[in-house]
Amino acid sequence: MVDARILHLLRRATYGPTPASITQATRLGRKAWLERQLAPATIADPAMDQLLKRFPELNWSISTVLTTYADKVGSWDVMLQLSRATVARAIWSERQLYEVMVEFWSNHLNVTNPSSDVWDSRAHYDRTVIRKHALGSFDDLLVAATLHPAMQRYLDNASSTKSHPNENHGRELMELHTLGVGSGYTETDVKNSARILTGLTVDDTTGAAVFRAERHYVGPVKVLGFKHANATAAGGRDVAVAYLRWLARHPSTAASIVRKLAVRFVSDTPPAPLLRALKATYLAHDTAIVPVLRQLFGSAEFAAAAGQKVRRPYEDLIATVRVLGRKPDATGTVGIEALHWLLIDMGHGPLAWSPPNGYPDVAPAWQSAAGTLARWNAHLNIAAGWWPKTLTGPALTTMVPKKLPPTYGALLDVLSNRLLQQPLPAQQKTAICAFLSDEWTTITPSKALPKNSVALGWRLPFVVALLLDSPRHSIR
Repeated sequence: MVDARILHLLRRATYGPTPASITQATRLGRKAWLERQLAPATIADPAMDQLLKRFPELNWSISTVLTTYADKVGSWDVMLQLSRATVARAIWSERQLYEVMVEFWSNHLNVTNPSSDVWDSRAHYDRTVIRKHALGSFDDLLVAATLHPAMQRYLDNASSTKSHPNENHGRELMELHTLGVGSGYTETDVKNSARILTGLTVDDTTGAAVFRAERHYVGPVKVLGFKHANATAAGGRDVAVAYLRWLARHPSTAASIVRKLAVRFVSDTPPAPLLRALKATYLAHDTAIVPVLRQLFGSAEFAAAAGQKVRRPYEDLIATVRVLGRKPDATGTVGIEALHWLLIDMGHGPLAWSPPNGYPDVAPAWQSAAGTLARWNAHLNIAAGWWPKTLTGPALTTMVPKKLPPTYGALLDVLSNRLLQQPLPAQQKTAICAFLSDEWTTITPSKALPKNSVALGWRLPFVVALLLDSPRHSIR
């Protein structure tokens, strides 16, 4: 039997256990496996590197996008490449915790993709902001995100001026990105936050982030405990950066960030002692993310939280592809594009949440009959190879040992151990056997399994899908 603690870690720190990841984590041990994942640059990922060559536009500069699409201004092509590469990375990258954290920060510092205002800059934001700083310090991440042209346009700061400060970015910076609701800031603080950010904008010709001193508000500014004379227009950018770094180190920001991390990795209602400990670590390590994650995954609260998080649709589909061993298209990206469309149909397209607050990460937000049916349909489509048709990988029959299990119940245990990492409860075995029965034959878990059973043939995808429909597969 696989160590339950390893399975718990893999279900939270990756997009779902696979036979290979279980073997690796068991061989290395939990702590060594985690340390390896916390240093993604040390993990060779050659297959992913090759796959990403099918998405060449992700590495373009903003100016290259503008030049290349001069006749197609507003094109979604690069943004769609980003969405599809995001799906591919989540499924097949060896740097699993890194990809989970990329998603976490993309959600926290949300810039909707695709979105017309960021058609030229969103992929650049992903590469130079989120991916660059995902396991660095929140301080550097916040500065990079706030100053980037994608965020400037998304939250309207690009149009903010000293005479007409746009409060949108100044407010969301405090409410969503740092301090959080209830941290004590006032409407006056919001106005001053917006004033501090004036002058930060985007060059309409190059698409680059620039500082226009003539647009910067000059005069004393105060936001909670941050005060600055802000005496010159030329010094406005430095004032903004100082303000952002102050926000990143504020105790309320520490509390907000670690709570969000604990909701992602521990439970929808994380324990207060854990939050206090993580907050202290965040502040003691000057906003560095890795020490916080190391403490979180090593905590007693994390160990006790198995079964307390539910996969959202995105994670469910990614975990399904991973556990079935599906591989990318031999060439091209048709299968990856199909997975992207499936996720959109499930209401959880990657990076696609429209409001600035990011996708919710608590179970009630995703509970609906339609959502459950969409997951079940996706399980069967992928298991049967009906859609996407072009993904490669082993046939389902490779999950069945050459020496056939003696009974239907034993077959279900084999498949359940492979797909769910645990034996199937008796009640579910009985239910699946009833599904396999027909008017001529009654099948029970104890009934002998013949070599020509439909459960090993055309009905095997349905059996696999039913196992993936079980509550165990829905648990993060």
